Amino acid sequence: MSAIRIDGKAIAEILRARIAREVALLQAEYNVTPALAVVLVGKDPASSVYVKTKAKQAQTVGIKSQQFLLPSNVDEAVLLDLIGRLNADDCIDGILVQLPLPGHVDRWRVLEAIDPAKDVDGFHPYNVGRLSAGRPALAPCTPLGVTHLIKTVASDLNGLDVVVIGRSNIVGKPLAVLLGDAGCTVTGAQLQTRNLPDLCRKADIVVAAAGCAGLVRGDWLKPGVVVIDVGINRAIDTTGAVRLVGDVAFAEASTRASYITPVPGGVGPHDRRLFARKHS
Repeated sequence: MSAIRIDGKAIAEILRARIAREVALLQAEYNVTPALAVVLVGKDPASSVYVKTKAKQAQTVGIKSQQFLLPSNVDEAVLLDLIGRLNADDCIDGILVQLPLPGHVDRWRVLEAIDPAKDVDGFHPYNVGRLSAGRPALAPCTPLGVTHLIKTVASDLNGLDVVVIGRSNIVGKPLAVLLGDAGCTVTGAQLQTRNLPDLCRKADIVVAAAGCAGLVRGDWLKPGVVVIDVGINRAIDTTGAVRLVGDVAFAEASTRASYITPVPGGVGPHDRRLFARKHS
C-alpha cells in the first residue's frame, strides 16, 4: 500500500476562493474591507518571510494588510503603545504580533495586551480559555489547518483514536481540544512519553508536532492510519546539502498510512546560508 498525499495547496486554494467571496460580499453589502495589522519586531529573516507571506495571502483575498516594522531594540512600552492604538482603531479588524520577540520583551505581556476580539493568532488567554471551554473563540491557525486537513479525508471523526505528539501552546494543546470537540479520543504525547511507539500503533490518526526530525517511524504506525506531519526541521543529508524534513520518516510512513501530508521540500541557497550561520 502506498499512502495518498493530502494536497494542502489545493485545499488552501479552495479556502482562499471562499474567503475572497466572503470579503467581496462584505464590501458589496456593507462597504467594509477587513484589515489586518501585522507587527514585526527586528529583522529575523524567517519572521520577515512569514510576515511578507501573510501580507500577500491577505491581499490575495481582498483583505487590507498593514505592516508595522519596529527595531529589535524597541522599548517594550513603545510596542505596547502601538498595540493599544491598533486596539482602538476601528479600521483594524485583526492584530498579529510575529513571534519570536526579542529577549528583553515580555512575550506574554504583549500577547495579553491585544484585544481578544482582534487576536487572530488565538494566543490571548481569553481565547485560549473559551476554546478549552468549547465556546466560540479565535483559535491558532496551525491547529485549525490540521483539523481541516483531517476532515478532508475522514468525514466522521467520532470515536477515532488520535495521538498528538507535541504539547506546545501554539499547536499541540489547542489541536487536542479541537479534535476532542470533533468527537475524537485524543492522547496528548511528547518526546518524553513512555511507550510512544505503542501509543502510535493504536491510533487512527497521528499528528507529529514535536520538532524532532524523523521521530515517527514506519513501524510505529498501523496500516490505514492518517498521518499529519507538522514538523519543519533543517537537516544535512549525505551530500552535505541542507534539506527541510518533517517529524515523520516519510518514506517509511508512506508504506503504512492511507493518507499522509507531503514531506517538506528542499531549501534554497539563502536558507542554507542562514542554516550555516545558525550552526556555525
